[in-house]
Amino acid sequence: MSTYILGISAFYHDSAAALLRDGEIVAAAQEERFTRKKHDPGFPARAVEFSLQQAGITAKDLDFVAFYDKPILKFHRLLETYLAFAPVGLSSFKRMLPVWLGDKLHMRGLLTKSLGSKPKNRYVFPEHHESHAASAFFPSPFEEAAVVTMDGVGEWATTSLGVGEGNRMRLLREIRFPHSLGLLYSAFTYYCGFKVNSGEYKLMGLAPYGEPRFEKPIRDHLIDIREDGSYRLDLSYFNYCQGLTMTSPKFHALFGMPPRTAESQLEQVHMDLAASIQKVTEDVMLKTARHAHKVTGKKHLCLAGGVALNCVGNGVILRESPFEKIWIQPAAGDAGGALGAAQLVWHNLLGKPRTVQPTDSQRGSLLGPKYESNDIKAFLDAQGVIYEEHKTEEALADRVAHLIEQENVIGWFQGPMEFGPRALGSRSIIGDARSPKMQSVMNLKIKFRESFRPFAPIVLRERASEYFDIEPQHDSPYMLIVAPVRHEKRKPVETGAVGLDKLKQLRSVVPAVTHVDFSARLQTVDGERNPRLARLMRRFEERTGCPVLINTSFNVRGEPIVCTPQDALRCCLGTEMDVLVLENFVIRRAEQKSLPVIDRDKYLAAFQLD
Repeated sequence: MSTYILGISAFYHDSAAALLRDGEIVAAAQEERFTRKKHDPGFPARAVEFSLQQAGITAKDLDFVAFYDKPILKFHRLLETYLAFAPVGLSSFKRMLPVWLGDKLHMRGLLTKSLGSKPKNRYVFPEHHESHAASAFFPSPFEEAAVVTMDGVGEWATTSLGVGEGNRMRLLREIRFPHSLGLLYSAFTYYCGFKVNSGEYKLMGLAPYGEPRFEKPIRDHLIDIREDGSYRLDLSYFNYCQGLTMTSPKFHALFGMPPRTAESQLEQVHMDLAASIQKVTEDVMLKTARHAHKVTGKKHLCLAGGVALNCVGNGVILRESPFEKIWIQPAAGDAGGALGAAQLVWHNLLGKPRTVQPTDSQRGSLLGPKYESNDIKAFLDAQGVIYEEHKTEEALADRVAHLIEQENVIGWFQGPMEFGPRALGSRSIIGDARSPKMQSVMNLKIKFRESFRPFAPIVLRERASEYFDIEPQHDSPYMLIVAPVRHEKRKPVETGAVGLDKLKQLRSVVPAVTHVDFSARLQTVDGERNPRLARLMRRFEERTGCPVLINTSFNVRGEPIVCTPQDALRCCLGTEMDVLVLENFVIRRAEQKSLPVIDRDKYLAAFQLD
């Protein structure tokens, strides 16, 4: 009889569910994709329902339910923090206490109520960073590896170092709250006018437009970094322990201005602040990685936690650390904790063996819902949509490659939905990376987001090292590593441009995916993980000689990535997308005589707050 283990992350940020059957991943998904609420923190009822349906079971068949952290320890940390700063922080304390006394301290009862039954064996509550570390090591392609996790804070830990060997993973040391690299980065996210817990990637994208002229003040006043990557913050500059904001008046005085108001004009100073904190963050990440290598003696490294989504820092580790290879959990944030918690039960608690897969055991992180062609056809017919149906893979690839070559923007909806924050070729918007205008077109007319935001390239794996500075043996299937564009693919640019004026310069033969510092957050594509996308890219290369396309997430700013065909059509109609490809159906906007009416302003207003 099979053993079923459900992992859950919930009630804080980015709720998710993941299900294992005899240690194999059956399904994993984030709740936001179903509810359409960005970073939905509620109980992942829809994600749980999907996971159980994939396995053909009900909640009564679950053997174990693993929650991704220990709520009682988190409550102790919150209580001790408030007591340490009392009476300052009273308003924050008054907001927090009823929530915890109401539900969060009674997690078993809350889980039982939400699931409708108890597990046949028991609930398991690993620590937050244990869940992160397990999600990094157990699916990885390594028999042994050092493990590093970094985020804002779990219960107490903010950075952890551990080791995985065979079917065992253990943590060796940690840095504890209130000292946190993730919270330091989030403080600058807040200070530069972006939303904490979702705007950090915007800060990272803004950094190349600036100069790190504030690096010295950050090092002199905010953070003391040791050679082993450990650090301490001067808490007098921050407000996250006792208040409702991230930074204090002392922080504002250090940089000579108040926090930027959201949606106000970005100025050079904000770009320079972004560049400065990014450089400091990369230094801490690299020092920590080098220390992990020294402590564990392993030749491979696994990463997870929110800081592991800093793909620029990951690229620095790949190029400059002693590790031969690194593997990063695709759902590195809190959502991935659901998967890690379940895997901890199977391997660490039950002692079950682990089979290492040559690539990894995450199946390309394509672990969400998929939709059958017959159902999509019935939906399109009901909506009166005019479409082309392609009977063969070759015909579909040829048609879409031709449309991309004509500079059409394509909504690409294929197979199971991705688990994690990146669109990896199942729920993607794709286009011609050679087009000088494609970045601005996609940002302003499709994504409705800031013009400075870069787009990522997808590149055929066997051609990646020809276009990007990445060794042939390295892989980036989950879009979590930034690498420079190779010099022979660059174009000369005039010096002297500053700030957002750099956007106007063509920097390479694939300008739409080349950031202003000649970097790119690349995803390597192969026929094993994503055969239909690889076939399309090979056909595009045959037509154009270019093995690179743009890939960005299928959504508008502030909206979760689309989940269903209905979501995809709504997004397509709410933007200026040219073509929608739903499995083997190609829908061209220009050919439609009538389409379902979408109030574009109302649609966008629902998501523009992020």
